[in-house]
Amino acid sequence: MRSLFVLAVVGLLAQLVDGSLGMAYGVTSTTLLLTVGVAPALASASVHIAEVGTTFVSGLSHWRFGNVDWSKILWMAIPGGIGAFFGAIAVSYVAAELAEPFVAVFLFALGAYILARFSFRRREKPVRVKAIPGKFLGPLGLFAGFMDAAGGGGWGPISTPTLLSSGRMEPRKVVGTVDTSEFVVAFAASVGFLLALSLSEIPWGITGALLVGGVIAAPIAAWVVRILPMRILGTAVGGVILLTNMRTFINTIGIEGAAAYVIYGAIVVVWISALAFSILVNNEEKVDVGEGQTA
Repeated sequence: MRSLFVLAVVGLLAQLVDGSLGMAYGVTSTTLLLTVGVAPALASASVHIAEVGTTFVSGLSHWRFGNVDWSKILWMAIPGGIGAFFGAIAVSYVAAELAEPFVAVFLFALGAYILARFSFRRREKPVRVKAIPGKFLGPLGLFAGFMDAAGGGGWGPISTPTLLSSGRMEPRKVVGTVDTSEFVVAFAASVGFLLALSLSEIPWGITGALLVGGVIAAPIAAWVVRILPMRILGTAVGGVILLTNMRTFINTIGIEGAAAYVIYGAIVVVWISALAFSILVNNEEKVDVGEGQTA
């Protein structure tokens, strides 16, 4: 009973991060399950079945707070669902880990770019809202959906930084749109897992605990996205992208031991400095707007 309570708390915390930053529910939950000895396919299945409920509540909450760009939902959700279905089937036969180093390097670079864009560009708007073509959104959704199901997490970590780096969507719209479209991805992946696995193999207690925690956190996270200023939210997302991908990135380029810890520490310091600077710039912009209105 205690272990299920702990899992519910993990689900709550993971959804708070995922719902407010557009990523990390699948990665956090799957990593925990793998750590305690759950097989990769079963861990991913449990997380995705739980996500059917959490993403539904999260989508409703983001819609309620005006965080969703509905013009992009179908372009991402349908290819994402297709990719997730086949990813769920493939996870029993294909080692998705083979692609992880390449994806981590790409996402690490995007994280650094997003951090610079939203925190260190003083007196310049980090976002200019423009249309994003379906021929870009479709392949993005397909790849992110496949990696999400096959790797136990990837929809948010791939979709959110890619859309943010385009500079064509507000951060809250990116987070809300990615989280809302994830319902289709989670549902399709769950169908694939249920076809590939026996119902008796699914750890339903674990799934239920993750679901309960995630459902409680979803409305809170959507509200946080609604009230956080654009610069601060974008900087927070950029830092999380760096932190979640730095271990794989550092291992890929062959750095180990003390040097790796130095890099970890440096990244944390840079992120904290970037957050502080983005808060400073945001406050200055608010003052400028207030003075402009007074004049």
